[in-house]
Amino acid sequence: MKTMILMASILCLSISFAACSDDNSPVITDKNLNETTTFFSSTESNNYTTYYKPYVGYVGDPMPFFDPVSKEFRILYLQDDRDGNSTIYHPIHELATTDVANYISFREAIPCGTAVEDDPAIGTGSTVYDEATKTYYTYYTGHKATEPREVILLATSKDCKIWTKDPSFRLSAPIEAGYDKNEFRDPYVFYDATAQCYRMLVSALKNGDGYIIEFTSTNLHDWDLKPEPFFNNIWGRFYECPDVFQMGSYWYMVYSSQGTKNEPAVVQYFYAQTLEELKGIAVENGQFPTFVPHEGWLDGVSFYAGKTAGDDTNRYLWGWCPTREGQKTTGTKSWAGALVAHRLIQNGDGTLSLDVPQAISAKYSQSVTLAEKTKVGDVTVNTSSYTLKANSFVRFARLRSRNKITMTATIPEENEAVFGLSFVDCSDKAEKARIFIEDKYNFLKLKEVEVNEKTGEWNDAGAITERAITPAADNVYHIEVYTEESVCVVYINGRYAFTNRIYDLAKNPWAIFCTEGEVTVSDIKLSTY
Repeated sequence: MKTMILMASILCLSISFAACSDDNSPVITDKNLNETTTFFSSTESNNYTTYYKPYVGYVGDPMPFFDPVSKEFRILYLQDDRDGNSTIYHPIHELATTDVANYISFREAIPCGTAVEDDPAIGTGSTVYDEATKTYYTYYTGHKATEPREVILLATSKDCKIWTKDPSFRLSAPIEAGYDKNEFRDPYVFYDATAQCYRMLVSALKNGDGYIIEFTSTNLHDWDLKPEPFFNNIWGRFYECPDVFQMGSYWYMVYSSQGTKNEPAVVQYFYAQTLEELKGIAVENGQFPTFVPHEGWLDGVSFYAGKTAGDDTNRYLWGWCPTREGQKTTGTKSWAGALVAHRLIQNGDGTLSLDVPQAISAKYSQSVTLAEKTKVGDVTVNTSSYTLKANSFVRFARLRSRNKITMTATIPEENEAVFGLSFVDCSDKAEKARIFIEDKYNFLKLKEVEVNEKTGEWNDAGAITERAITPAADNVYHIEVYTEESVCVVYINGRYAFTNRIYDLAKNPWAIFCTEGEVTVSDIKLSTY
């Protein structure tokens, strides 16, 4: 009996230890996990803090603004519960952050209405603070099944925490001007100090063409339609989530293109030296402005509904990284996911780049020893670097649930190369999730490819996601990678951001590789938090 009690106690203690251990540690049932490079199927944790998601549900379209009273960034967002309710969904929840690396949740801010009201379902909007009345105004989209399906509604607050819907406010599509009464959404409000009025931009449809139309107001309640649209979409796309702001001596419009059958949904931008010039570019130019590189893409196709907010020092861009069906890296994108933030960098010519927010970089401060496991192909090892030629790779030990990887990749002057990082790079699985840095072809790509463990040869598979880049003029690539569970964000030279969802990345091996040309990878560092 004592033996049975002792064994039961040991079993309970083991279960308790496994349940309470740090989620960055291997499970206790596999004693040799750190020594192996075989596939480990880890459970996706709901504990996202850097790339925030609620414990239950997912983050949809963010509505960030800087609160001049609390000196915090407030991010209202559409809560996606995925509870199967097709009538009442997407209440607005609220977050606060001072550093863009850690968030406090205030949970539901603006609830959905009933099925017979204008807002049983809620769409995105924006918030402004009126200093004169000490009141916060959040304009949002009310969506319902019956016509008119979409209208602009208002909620107000005195403390930016408790919100009250204003039943006296209801702005519908100006059908007298020919706009579709059912496609009228995503209000963005900002103050124009020059004109001394508020401007509201709304995504709309007219004769099947997408427009961003403009209203003005001096009291935040009565809005007048401007005769000319702010933006006339001549490319046959519907532009959502408009965001207009001034940064330095330039004006910008950031928006999300729904895409077409042949084009992906992405976040893009225009810019000009004045607000009027910004409108002129959008309305009159028959081609995408050539002075905006790569058609203004601000990330890849796994980052959507991006909007910005800035304090006196920095401006950030928040969007969501989608989950994928079946928790497969190659699965179809689902609406909503985790909140991802980038820091906007304004270049001397007015163009925008994206870099990691400084607090996120500082957050991953716990150094992790880099452990090499496998070398395949033509690999030369120096004191702190690896030189790889075509069809070679170096595999390292398992990552944690949260990882920061930094390195420098240098290409010989006479060479053009294709290289990158490989995740879920397991010795017993041919399939690897590889991020290709295509210096030779001017692209970043995520592909799931099959790799021969003995020769390093691989099959060319279609890209899951991709975005164009300009190759480094000096042939040097400074690479930073930040991961939390299955969210993976890559920054190149403090210029490009590339967000992706890579399942099973956590607690599996990773690698560096080269498929064309030659590359030297140095100063590889790994850390966590």
